[in-house]
Order: sequence, then structure tokens, then C-alpha cells
Amino acid sequence: MSDPEDLLQAHAQLQERFQRTTNALASAAHDLKTPLAILNGYIELLQSEKLGPLNERQREVLHDMNSSGQRLQHFIQDFLTFSVLETGQLKMQYEEANINVCLSEVCRLWSPRFQERGLALYFLANEKLPTFPFDSPKLQRIISNLLENSSKFTPSGGTVWLHAEPYMWERRSVTNPGIDSERRRQNLSQPNSAKVSVSDTGPGIPPEYHLEVFDDFFRLPTNENQDGMGLGLAIARRLVHGMGGKIWVESEPGAGCKFSFLIPIKPPAN
Repeated sequence: MSDPEDLLQAHAQLQERFQRTTNALASAAHDLKTPLAILNGYIELLQSEKLGPLNERQREVLHDMNSSGQRLQHFIQDFLTFSVLETGQLKMQYEEANINVCLSEVCRLWSPRFQERGLALYFLANEKLPTFPFDSPKLQRIISNLLENSSKFTPSGGTVWLHAEPYMWERRSVTNPGIDSERRRQNLSQPNSAKVSVSDTGPGIPPEYHLEVFDDFFRLPTNENQDGMGLGLAIARRLVHGMGGKIWVESEPGAGCKFSFLIPIKPPAN
């Protein structure tokens, strides 16, 4: 039987090796950002025809090049975000804001892509949501990842809904459940969190994968040929947890998906 100290040492060595690998890959991904941005810039310049007219075939080639460049840029950004989250270097920046404005802006940015794919995207502001401190850019990243997931797997003609509402999140205390229950009864009239959901009419997810879909680099067996590294939902999970919230999915095969997350109205203490 292995000595506990040997096991701890082996675990520490594995962690250190993983950290070095993650940092090296993040450095490589970062080095790719600038030349890729330059290439994408030149492609957009050619597409604008400011350097001369294009024929139809040239437009098709440049369109494919632009799509591939944007996709690669997205992969790089995903990995850079993942590496920062993995090393614990990402800090939340809370500012008092209106979550309806934040979600509306994300929908506006995603609407053209949904239209291109023949999908309907709906968001109706909820005036019952109060203004409260949250990290707007990171919240938009969470929503973007969920919307991208829905747009990727919902067939043309489908629908995606974005919804937010005040929510009473009943957290149970392990140390003193009696006091915790009394506090919950006192605060039931006051929502302590915001619940945000993205629902779609896609193929759904079998129940046995409801937890795994949030794992790093995980893809459903039926989605092995899809674009992506399997980091979108993992990044969303880490960002939600970083805000002191929780995320989950409700789905059945053939019945679409509903991804929901909670973020507290009062930010967690650092």
C-alpha cells in the first residue's frame, strides 16, 4: 500500500506539471492572437473591395477564409479564458447595473448570427429585476456561451428564449440548519438572486450527461463532429461559480434544453 506522503507528493507533482502545461499552451495561444488578427484584418480589407473589385469565386473564397479565421480566433479566446480560470487569476469586477440592459445587448449582438441560421431569438425584459452589483462583461460571456451552444445544436426553424427573473435561492447551512431555516422564513419575501435561463427547441441532452456537459473538453458522443473544443459550458460554469452562483441544465432527448444559472444579488465576499 502506498504511503500517504508519497501519494500527496505525486499529486503535487501532477498539479505542477498540469500548471506548466496549461501556462505553456496559454502562452502559445496568446502568441497566435496578433498574427491571426492581422490576417483577419487583411481578409476584411479584401472583402471591402477597397483594393479592387472581386469576382464571385473570390468572394466565396474570402468568405470561407474569414469564417475559418473567426472560428480559430474564438477557439484561441476560449482557451485563454480557460487557462486564466484554471490558474485562478481571473478576478470579478462588480459594478451596480441593470441586468436587462446587459442581456439585451448580448441579444442584439447575437441576433444576426441567429438569423443567418434560420433561428428565432426572443428576450423580454423583466422589470421586476432590481439593479445590483455584477460583473457585466463576464455575465455577457456566460450568456454568449449558452446562446452559442443553443445556436449550434438547434435546427433551422427552431427557437431560443432568453429569460431572467428575481429568485429566492434557499441555501442550506450545514453548520446550523435551525438558524438557517429561520432566516429563510424571514427572507422569503425578498429575492436574493437573479435566475437567467436559455431555452431552445434543439435535440435535448440525455439525463446521464446533465453533469458531464459542464466538464472541461467534454462533448456528447453524438456531437463529436461539431466545431469547438468542449470548453463553452465549462467556462460558463467556472464564471458562474466565480460569482458565487450555480448552473444546471434541464433536458430530455427530443425535448430541447433549458440551461439556467443563479447569481446572488449581493456579491460574495472575496
